[in-house]
Amino acid sequence: MKLKDCHNISDLRKAAEKRLPAAMFHYIDGAAGDEWTIKHNTNSFEQYEVIPNYLVDVDKIDTSTKVLGTQIDWPYICSPTGYHRLFHHEGEVAAANAASDMGTIFCLSTLSTTTIEEVAEKSKGPKVFQIYVLKDRSISVEYIERCKAANYDALCLTIDVPVNGRRERDLRTGMTVPPKLTLKSYLNIASKFDWTLNYLTHPPTPSMVNIEHRLKDAANDISVMDFMNSQFDRTVTWKDAEWMIGQWDKAFAVKGILSVEDAKRAKDIGASAIMISNHGGRQLDGCPAPFEMLKEIRDAVGDSIEIIVDGGIRRGIHVIKALAMGANACMGGRPYLYGLSVGGYKGAKYALQLLKDEVEQSMILTGVKNVSELNRSFLRRPGE
Repeated sequence: MKLKDCHNISDLRKAAEKRLPAAMFHYIDGAAGDEWTIKHNTNSFEQYEVIPNYLVDVDKIDTSTKVLGTQIDWPYICSPTGYHRLFHHEGEVAAANAASDMGTIFCLSTLSTTTIEEVAEKSKGPKVFQIYVLKDRSISVEYIERCKAANYDALCLTIDVPVNGRRERDLRTGMTVPPKLTLKSYLNIASKFDWTLNYLTHPPTPSMVNIEHRLKDAANDISVMDFMNSQFDRTVTWKDAEWMIGQWDKAFAVKGILSVEDAKRAKDIGASAIMISNHGGRQLDGCPAPFEMLKEIRDAVGDSIEIIVDGGIRRGIHVIKALAMGANACMGGRPYLYGLSVGGYKGAKYALQLLKDEVEQSMILTGVKNVSELNRSFLRRPGE
């Protein structure tokens, strides 16, 4: 299935499933528990219809906006996702360059397979580093200092991983942390010739390169993944988040907000943005969709803090609905990962282009010349 034959994100997902070994595809595609939440994330946008206004001059539209201290060409950001080089050998650099060329922000994950510095060197677009408050606080401080030196534009603190969610697809394939691949998984990998050839001919083996140098201070027999897994801290509180904000001097987002109470806390400790997110359904199955919490959270925090909606975005119309409800921007990970898996840089850019084209078309058909014009008057609940 070629890129040109993919007409939407769903098509890219199917193409990624054909190219990737099952373990890698399901790692991207899967979620926690019964996977109710991941489905609900997208389905929640169906709660509202968009009311268009016609006979409006929409010959020229403006999709640009400012978020996280950065002017971007359209209101969609690439979410932080780990292990890119497992899906395509071009890895995080390809995704970052795709975001840059599409005029938006790329968020680099702590669990990336490319260093903070290499992504900064090889991609000229705006960048955010996704970070955790780890047990060894010196690691978090090190990341902050490295991001300052590499001139990252913002930090994004993920708060919804006191423990990994139960991702049962990964348990079946062995794509766990650390990996425990099954015989069936290895046979499936061998059958994916294109992926296997690229994996074998583009060393080194993908690893969490931003932390592996710390292994010299750990036990001799511990792997990088085991070491990183041991660093997630269940004792982290809002005081730790406030401490981290004090270590940084640019835009700072808190990712993983799902309640009004947490949104208010993030605002009170000085965050410049909140990312309403349930980790793409990969943590707590059965929790609210980000979009359905947006109205309540925006009403509670007012306009003094940016809100970015992360989760379930598969169409440009979803972006329009989120902005109309009160978001400053949206973000997503799976759409560009599907594209990256199929075609590296070209595939990731293709995925973003599909979404951007849909955003522009939806604005024209809604009768909106500038994204700042979107408000709740454009939304209606079916039957009301």
